[in-house]
Amino acid sequence: MIRTFVFILFLFSLKFSMSQENSMKLSLYEAIDLASSQSLDAFRQQNMYLASYWEYIYYRSDRLPQLAIGANPISYNNSIRQDYVPLTQGWQYTQQKNITSSASLRATQNVPLTGGSFSASTDLGMVKNFIGDQSTKFSANMISLGYKQKLNGYNSLKWKSKIEPLKFETAKRNFIQSREDIAVKTTSKFFELVDAQIEINISTTNLANADTLYQIGKGRYQVGTVTQDELLNFELNLMNARIALTRANQGLLRARSDLNIFLGLEENATIECVLPKALSAEFQISVEDAVNKSMQNNPDILAQDRQILEQDSNVKYVQSQNGLSADISALAGFNQTSIGLAGAYRYPNQFQNIGLVGVSVPIIDWGKRKGQLLMAKSNREVVVNTVKQQRIDFKQTVMMNVLEFNLQSEQVLNSAKADTIARMGYDVTMRRFKIGKLDVTKLNLARADLENARRAYIASLRKYWASYFQIRQLALYDFQNKVDLTADFDKILNQ
Repeated sequence: MIRTFVFILFLFSLKFSMSQENSMKLSLYEAIDLASSQSLDAFRQQNMYLASYWEYIYYRSDRLPQLAIGANPISYNNSIRQDYVPLTQGWQYTQQKNITSSASLRATQNVPLTGGSFSASTDLGMVKNFIGDQSTKFSANMISLGYKQKLNGYNSLKWKSKIEPLKFETAKRNFIQSREDIAVKTTSKFFELVDAQIEINISTTNLANADTLYQIGKGRYQVGTVTQDELLNFELNLMNARIALTRANQGLLRARSDLNIFLGLEENATIECVLPKALSAEFQISVEDAVNKSMQNNPDILAQDRQILEQDSNVKYVQSQNGLSADISALAGFNQTSIGLAGAYRYPNQFQNIGLVGVSVPIIDWGKRKGQLLMAKSNREVVVNTVKQQRIDFKQTVMMNVLEFNLQSEQVLNSAKADTIARMGYDVTMRRFKIGKLDVTKLNLARADLENARRAYIASLRKYWASYFQIRQLALYDFQNKVDLTADFDKILNQ
């Protein structure tokens, strides 16, 4: 018997210690830190930023020198070639049998200022004949320098240098904003668990009170001071309290599971939320500061600037296609041929140069190019006016959020006072009921007031913190510490 008791005690202590290991108390900011580091949303946002980062690196590579090696290690040719001989006005057939090989090295450099590109190259070729003199010859292009340039007035590199950095900066701020979005989501799920915990406390208290009242009712029924229908009402309240506690437990499990999954914790982790308080009563957000910071930091503003630049680029491109279009290409270099490899690089005596100018002038297109230009300009005006309206709406949204937050601060204080008063009132009512000074109806009203006041206080806190993080999300600014929100992008790249 003693061994059995010790074994049961051991199992109970083991279960208790395991539950303690998986349980934790979390404040709202601690939950946000967890979600920002290990949630699925955080992982997704990091990968979206990395995709934008590598896209930006690809853009920057276009501005750097490019070096490429080309080679045709071996090519065997055994065929009959057909040639026309003018003197005999007939065809001559010649057998070919040879091996060719070639290699080249080419460097290119784009010029953002003009939109053209420089090139430098060197080539080496070899031919080994198996028919005729069966000779082996080498040809070397020691150095060739070239330049290509469009003369239509549109410089794509110039426009990319304006758009791509803005695009990457938008991606960085989108990542910072996504962390504030995670904070908003965490706040919602955090307070769902707080609500569930409050419902457990309310249901547990109600069950204890209902049981006490039922026991008191039975005693008073026996002495005739409580009627049978009142006693039945006490018993019904007891049954309803048990049902409410069961329902509250189910809600607690659901809310805890949702938060665990969102934070990336184990399913059996038991989180106890530490109810956050509001910031100091004197803390208010300046509408002007919030609007200014939002216009400076919000990624949507940068995205709108990029849209206008893209439309400007498109108009310029269509204009460049609407008139004279010319391309120039120039190439100059030295080459040599020899029966030996060393001789191919000695005393280059042939100077090669190639120049090419291409011109295209529209004569009749039945208004096609003019229509394209008018359409491009019209699209730009639509985007410009849309952006203007979006910015007006955005400023209005920021202003309304700040005003609501500043009012919500006072609402939290009032609901906290109401919660305290309701609790004191319920305690007084319960004491008076126990000594027979009040009936059960007034007790039920006092209990309902207590529950409603508690729920209203939690709801006001929830709205307060959600509103605060939404304003941070719009402005990307920490109004408590008065600093812009940032992220450790180097750490993300090194993970």
